[in-house]
Amino acid sequence: MPEQQSMRERVIVITGGGTGIGAAIAQRYASEEASVAIIGRRREPLEAVAAATGALPVVADAADGESARAAIARIVAHFGSVDVLVANAGGHGFAAVGETSDADWNAAITANLTTAFVMARETLPALTASAASNGSSEIVVVSSLAGLFAGPSVAGYTVGKHALIGLTRSLARDYGRAGVRVNAVCPGWVRTPMADAEMDEFADHAAQIADREAGYAAVTADVPLGRPADPDEIASIVRFLGSRESSYMTGSVLVADGGAHIVDLPTVAFAHAGM
Repeated sequence: MPEQQSMRERVIVITGGGTGIGAAIAQRYASEEASVAIIGRRREPLEAVAAATGALPVVADAADGESARAAIARIVAHFGSVDVLVANAGGHGFAAVGETSDADWNAAITANLTTAFVMARETLPALTASAASNGSSEIVVVSSLAGLFAGPSVAGYTVGKHALIGLTRSLARDYGRAGVRVNAVCPGWVRTPMADAEMDEFADHAAQIADREAGYAAVTADVPLGRPADPDEIASIVRFLGSRESSYMTGSVLVADGGAHIVDLPTVAFAHAGM
């Protein structure tokens, strides 16, 4: 079995690194003295995370090939290599198909799929070089429980997150012999700024939901663990996948949803009836 790996010699690139899960991932790797670069389009949140973690903030559009290429070139020039890519950027796509415009559809696919595709493509030369020197390198794709199931009126988000699973498997199939391992994690509800905003909107529109906490309680009422995740909990899973401790895993999808995916929906009514 592989020994617990030191992160001190590893270079980690995280997209969407300025908030939520991405910021927690940066903190987790930085706490183990990894060299961390965080990519995002907004400078202020990146610099806040950089100040807290020592990460290198890189303002770039992960969905744009030229911008992503320049970002990776800057990171390689600064650190000398890239060993792990965490494709975490996402968002957009919160409407049913009939209410989704062409512009909204394109925005959803760009945010949730193209970011990961472009960053993987532009980082692969550095990752294959790292694998040739060190035995392996890793890509961790952050999908969602929405990558496995469908919620109401989230068509663009759902399709994009489903497609990330296909991207994970395609990358794993094509680049495994080059030493690049690719795995995905599918979180359920996580306390992030985006989820907080959804809970606030939920409370504004549902008479029985008083506030954000009541919203989280409602959406996790039938989840076996009965609560949302903290970003640190997802960061721990990403850290495992982005290390040689997961050395014989590639093309895998880990679900981190408090058990939501094991619940048989037709029987939920029985539980609520006390049966």
